[in-house]
Amino acid sequence: MYGKSPTRVVLLLLGIQLTALWPIAAVEIYTSRVLEAVNGTDARLKCTFSSFAPVGDALTVTWNFRPLDGGPEQFVFYYHIDPFQPMSGRFKDRVSWDGNPERYDASIFLWKLQFDDNGTYTCQVKNPPDVDGVIGEIRLSVVQTVRFSEIYFLALAIGSACALMIIIVIVVVLVQHFRKKRWAERAHKVVEIKSKEEERLNQEKKVSVYLEDTD
Repeated sequence: MYGKSPTRVVLLLLGIQLTALWPIAAVEIYTSRVLEAVNGTDARLKCTFSSFAPVGDALTVTWNFRPLDGGPEQFVFYYHIDPFQPMSGRFKDRVSWDGNPERYDASIFLWKLQFDDNGTYTCQVKNPPDVDGVIGEIRLSVVQTVRFSEIYFLALAIGSACALMIIIVIVVVLVQHFRKKRWAERAHKVVEIKSKEEERLNQEKKVSVYLEDTD
């Protein structure tokens, strides 16, 4: 009467119930937000994510770049089952996949940094049915050298570690020296005591022989 078979109605109702039971969730993106690197070096742009849905072949990762001085957004990298590097542009042959979807990692490596790489890098992950969520951002600053404070603390840490090792070596050497000296003094005293005891016994023997001869 209604134009639908009972089986079709049951399947329709079951589908509606499963859809209602499936939670509506968004992909959560986690990045370092700020990254500083030296000109000419390489940098890992770390991007991890969490998703309610299990990771499968439908997962996609898209990296884009917004220059610091403005201008249009530029393509950096794309991943879907396999990594897809840019065939042209500023990032050609300078970016590689360094992620692992099974570990919820969508990171990439950027090689041979240049000053014009300064800007904001965006990481977008879609894992159907989780396709919504905030896009992760990393603000990269390419500098000539690391800041003085970083060099200072690094040198201070290395210097402190070396100084500590030198102090430990000196203490160990001194302890061993004093132990050897103490043992040498003890051995010398033992030799002196034995010599005096032998001398005393010799004197007693001489006295007893003299007394025997007198008698």
